[in-house]
Amino acid sequence: MSPAPSLMNLRRRMWMKPTAELSDLADSGHDEPTSGIILVDKPSGVTSHDVVAAVRSGLGMRRVGHAGTLDPMATGLLVLGFGQATRLLTVIVGHDKTYRATMRLGLGTTTDDADGDLLPVRPGAAQGVDELTAQGLQDLIDRCFTGWIDQVPDAFSAIKVKGRRAYDLARAGQEVRLEPRRIRIASFCLLDFRRVDLPDQGARVVDADVEVTCSSGTYIRALARDLGERLDLGGHLTALRRIRVGPFDLEDSDLKSKVVGGHVVPHTYRNRQGQTIVRSRMVPDRDREGMLDGSLSLAQAARMSMPVLNLDADQAARVANGGFLDLPVAGPTAALAGPEDRQRLAAILVPGSRGGAKPDVVFHPGA
Repeated sequence: MSPAPSLMNLRRRMWMKPTAELSDLADSGHDEPTSGIILVDKPSGVTSHDVVAAVRSGLGMRRVGHAGTLDPMATGLLVLGFGQATRLLTVIVGHDKTYRATMRLGLGTTTDDADGDLLPVRPGAAQGVDELTAQGLQDLIDRCFTGWIDQVPDAFSAIKVKGRRAYDLARAGQEVRLEPRRIRIASFCLLDFRRVDLPDQGARVVDADVEVTCSSGTYIRALARDLGERLDLGGHLTALRRIRVGPFDLEDSDLKSKVVGGHVVPHTYRNRQGQTIVRSRMVPDRDREGMLDGSLSLAQAARMSMPVLNLDADQAARVANGGFLDLPVAGPTAALAGPEDRQRLAAILVPGSRGGAKPDVVFHPGA
């Protein structure tokens, strides 16, 4: 008779389950989901990876990811998936997003946000600030920063250049050249306009509060930078908050009760070189049960994120084995199976090269 496994070994076995065994128990009638979407209101001062680490630890699960990075300075909505729901994130990350930000015009920084070092005040900047009006600023935004535009991403972005993150190269002092990207600004509205004297920096600036709705891949820091360049004043972000990712909205009354918040605390540890490191860590305001209770099931999140098709038993069986369906789909489409009151997400369908629909991602039912 073999000895009883230790708690650590049991945990290892749970974490090492193959993908096919990571079931969406919420959709299959069990009490506790092992797959779902968690909405987090990220606090300032931690990275998106820090938030993932906090939720991963809180849930006791390794398989946690996020849809769309937020800078450490930024706050707001971070959409996390756990279990099989991580495979939904590739669809969610492509949705348009809404941000509220404060853009400081009259001063630039090395990173185009408040975390960077200030650049020298440009000659004539104070006069330019005095001459700028709210209406003139909105007119410039409407003329040059609305609709389809080409944007050069920020040098301190997470874009990879020859296998390395741009921000790693920039921090190492290397020159970073990024190609322009086509983005769409659906709306860019000026909410408030105020002139501010900054005697410590020897500058007079305009702080412009704005709301921006834009396509995935838009850098709000780069908008502040480019707006400042158009005005020949310099510009950077002093505040950024994401309030919406596609259908997931922090101001939606039906979703507010599900949002996980948190606060930031210092975390001290020793690295492999024996150095003492202090960095920020997020502490969620909910325990494991609270996070799971507030999570959205695969089926719920899929219904919100894309068009839906209901499959019969034969179609569900065919999709489970990677088979094509003679059904018209125009883009990513959620294929739901099972009784109406207990539907589960069977697959994400995409158009086949010869027509019909093919399963791009298959979700396994409860084992």
